[in-house]
Amino acid sequence: MFKKVLLVFVLFFAPFSMAAESDNQSPYQQMRVAADEIFSSINSQAAQIKGNPEILRDIVKQDLLPYIQVKYAGALVLGSYYKSATPAQRDAYFAAFENYLVQAFAQALSMYKGQQYQIEGEKDLTGKNLISIRVLLINPDSGQQPIRLDFQWRKNTVSGEWKAYDLIAEGISMITTKQGEWATTLRVNGIDGLTKQLQSLASQKIDPDAVQPN
Repeated sequence: MFKKVLLVFVLFFAPFSMAAESDNQSPYQQMRVAADEIFSSINSQAAQIKGNPEILRDIVKQDLLPYIQVKYAGALVLGSYYKSATPAQRDAYFAAFENYLVQAFAQALSMYKGQQYQIEGEKDLTGKNLISIRVLLINPDSGQQPIRLDFQWRKNTVSGEWKAYDLIAEGISMITTKQGEWATTLRVNGIDGLTKQLQSLASQKIDPDAVQPN
């Protein structure tokens, strides 16, 4: 299931970057305006990516990470371990967490097969700092029911900028998934042990033919 969560996370977070240049755009507008653009870019580089899938890392770094609340998401994953960590430990962890996201998102992008989607209509954001936006992922050729995705967005109360930080796919949160997956490492080896594990994961090559973990 995590394979599916990771893939759909990328398929819908990746487009936000190209629309997020305007601070006045709501998260709904960002999703509508940019939904097709990054995949058009990927399609235009398909030959190069086929020969060198590592190009996908550059796409993630340039067009995705600047518009996701990486540190906020990373802190949520750490939970109580965040407060007990030293500033140096936090810096090392967040660097490793970001590099892990680059690898994981690039790997997921390598599985993109042109899925279709539907985004719910815009709602009033007045007085809201946290919202969820429902998206349906549709594969017309599969005959299966659409995958239900709920994107979690957070508004910076100082800048007023909206950024995405989590995805709930068919009831499964990526943040909660990683909290559970890494709980033992944190308990046994602490934040330093998780940082080391993330560094190892981040170093893995992008392989479109790799068998993805569940």
